Amino acid sequence: MSQYQLIVFDWDGTLMDSTGHIVDCMQQAITQLDLAPLDDSAISHIIGLGLNEAAYALYPTASAATISSLADTYRDIWLNNPLEMPLFANARHLVKSLNEQDYFLGVATGKSRRGLDKVLASSQLGPLFHATRCAGECHSKPHPQMLEELITYFGVDADKTLMIGDTEYDLQMAHNAGADSLGITHGAHGIVTLEACQPKAIVADLYQAEQWLSNLSAKL
Repeated sequence: MSQYQLIVFDWDGTLMDSTGHIVDCMQQAITQLDLAPLDDSAISHIIGLGLNEAAYALYPTASAATISSLADTYRDIWLNNPLEMPLFANARHLVKSLNEQDYFLGVATGKSRRGLDKVLASSQLGPLFHATRCAGECHSKPHPQMLEELITYFGVDADKTLMIGDTEYDLQMAHNAGADSLGITHGAHGIVTLEACQPKAIVADLYQAEQWLSNLSAKL
């Protein structure tokens, strides 16, 4: 029997190797709107936030109209870009294995519903998840609403819930919801940033995540 009943994954930078593509789409949007240029690292750091929140974080003094235009332009570029982004190694196996072990599985992401549905379909992982929440439906991370709604939906306790993510926003959301978290360093935020959030552990990839979960179950 596992310590956890519900495991919730972030999407971008956690299951899908999409950080570079997101940065590229945002750079295209910034160029189209003739906004002040930004380094790729600045854009990478806001991955995980809802789109409007990310735009405000990038341009905190911009007008509401500019923020809206940036969000809309990015969304159009991303949705119309045919690039198929790969899942990280072991993503498919890990999610399928956890599903077969009768965990409740969820996704909590800063993506829009349209964006998440697109990648759930293209990756063919959609049927393996029992419920998902997006920033467009809830407050953006690190607000706990997405995770709290999933916890309520499945009828589990917060301390029986594990959030797996690659950004401080994922780990802070888990903390704010009273859940545990597992950080992963192959995405947007580095190990120092993740360590500051005090997750249960930090792993380098989804192979290590699977091993950590396996070791945890073996100790019970």
